[in-house]
Amino acid sequence: MSVQSQSDPQPTLSIFDAVTIMVGIVVGIGIFKTPSLIAANVGSEAAFLGVWVAGGLVTLIGALCYAELAAAHPHAGGEYHFLGRAYGRPVAVLFGWARGSVIQTGAIAAVAFVLGDYAAQIVPLGPYGPAIYAAAAIIVLTGLNVAGTIQSKTLQIAVTFIEVGLIAAIIVWGLLGSAGEAVPAATTAPPSAALGLAMIFVLLTYGGWNEAAYLSGELRDPGRNMVRVLLIGTGVLVALYLAANAALLAILGLDGLRGSQAVATDMMRRVAGESGAIVVSLAIVVAALSTLNATIFTGARVYFAMARDITLLPRVGEWDERGRAPANGLIAQGAVALLLVVLGAASRDGFQAMVDYSAPVFWAFLLLVGLALPILRWREPDRVLPFKVPLYPLTPALFCLTCLYMLHASLAYTGKGALIGLGVVLAGLPLLLFQSRLADPGDAQPLPSADPAARGTPAQPALVQPGER
Repeated sequence: MSVQSQSDPQPTLSIFDAVTIMVGIVVGIGIFKTPSLIAANVGSEAAFLGVWVAGGLVTLIGALCYAELAAAHPHAGGEYHFLGRAYGRPVAVLFGWARGSVIQTGAIAAVAFVLGDYAAQIVPLGPYGPAIYAAAAIIVLTGLNVAGTIQSKTLQIAVTFIEVGLIAAIIVWGLLGSAGEAVPAATTAPPSAALGLAMIFVLLTYGGWNEAAYLSGELRDPGRNMVRVLLIGTGVLVALYLAANAALLAILGLDGLRGSQAVATDMMRRVAGESGAIVVSLAIVVAALSTLNATIFTGARVYFAMARDITLLPRVGEWDERGRAPANGLIAQGAVALLLVVLGAASRDGFQAMVDYSAPVFWAFLLLVGLALPILRWREPDRVLPFKVPLYPLTPALFCLTCLYMLHASLAYTGKGALIGLGVVLAGLPLLLFQSRLADPGDAQPLPSADPAARGTPAQPALVQPGER
């Protein structure tokens, strides 16, 4: 048995479950917020749809890189585990701190604020109503995830299907409905247009696909199924986003998109009246719930992995066998997210504050994950790779260049929040003084879902040293 007799994650997720969670994470509030910002930074309708296709290709490239990493190194710690194997425990621990205090918790708070904004439109609770709704949603969904993976998974499947169904209805109404008065076609971009800025918003909307890596420790046969999850999930996302934006473009036109503050609501109001606008508002609330639940589900897995590698908070690394979830990690994550909600409530726009706070840190570590792929191939040349990224090394090189550009852009276009986020990451450096004596991050014991060819014997850690099979 392992250190402190801790239970391990069990392979309970099917391909269908994992794809549903992945789609539920990504198809959140972005599609309802970013089209107008993207339209303001392109010069034609063809360019508007083209940047969405380009964003899908970038997402596919990243998914292929993650598929190799997750299939060869399946672990509930996801990116934390990859970074630990590639760079050593100090980088992994710093990432775990960054994810737990900035990246994931910032994303949870941001989505919760969007949910709160729209819920407050239905039942106002005063000036702090959005923050109250945000905090309540985090508490309720964290409690559901603590109750168990099966309960959370069931809710996620139900909410994701409702969400995708509502977006599909918007697509059908948009493509088949009448726009009323003709919308003049736009021929020139506004003076402030910038194609690079448009791509930033596109990739923000596609963001979240990398969360699938945290499911590899609980996915059945991850060596074969991880690539299927990432490729199927990416295909669904690209198809859904292209269809939704084509529908918006058909009804509002490019100039209409540029002048809209709520594109989906304006589109539905034009084709279906006020009742259509209400449907969209409900769709956004459902989308936010779906994203929030899925982000909470995957986020706490890094607390579980990190706590096994530092001695400061050992109980956070315990896996609740009854609920099949990292219950203490979920509670810790919820507490940090609630703190960020309180801080965000003091700003003018809680959502924007959380994006500024987390974006640079997210892209910096995503760049390190991309670089980990060639590093691990070099360090472990004899490791069995159930899936190899095609066109190596071009594919990971393109992914890393994209991450580097996004890191630059996120620093250039965000405010003081970015500096605060980077400062919080540096504040986690003292955690390195509390490292345990295990040989490698996350390798205290093999996962039952890992491919036996990719791990050692039951009495050995999961790492296969160069020269071993």
